[in-house]
Amino acid sequence: MNLKKYIQDIPDFPKPGVIFKDINPLLANPEATAQAINLLAKGLYGFNATKIVGIESRGFLLGILLAQKMGLGFVPIRKPGKLPGKIEKQTYALEYGDDSIEIQQNSISEGDLVIVHDDVLATGGTAAAACELIEKCGGTVVQCNFLMELGFLEGRKKLENYALHSLLHY
Repeated sequence: MNLKKYIQDIPDFPKPGVIFKDINPLLANPEATAQAINLLAKGLYGFNATKIVGIESRGFLLGILLAQKMGLGFVPIRKPGKLPGKIEKQTYALEYGDDSIEIQQNSISEGDLVIVHDDVLATGGTAAAACELIEKCGGTVVQCNFLMELGFLEGRKKLENYALHSLLHY
């Protein structure tokens, strides 16, 4: 099955000049979604992971399905102010300014082997910040895993210290 046919290009979203890769057609097709999960999971069993972390918000969609398929716990990384309890926060640089993400402190334990999942690897800043959060909590990132990678944005460079897998390449 060619999964790329289920990724729709939306020009000028969220701003002019950007071509947004919309995964909603893939999610709307149960066979395409199942195929994506099977292919994403295929190479992950050898890592002996204990948790999958999904990055808000589209990383939740396939991340939780991936965690269920592999029999692992799922942990969300969210934008600031969205999680209750004690949190760890990581700030990272954007093209113009900074942004932050957060994780509940008790969601990752010392010794957890963690797969980081998101829908797209673009510039790599958010995924790199997620890896730092996991490490602050005592976990070890065993792989960064993406449905698709926008290679021209060179996000892979920010994750060069981690194993990385992207299912689709643009």
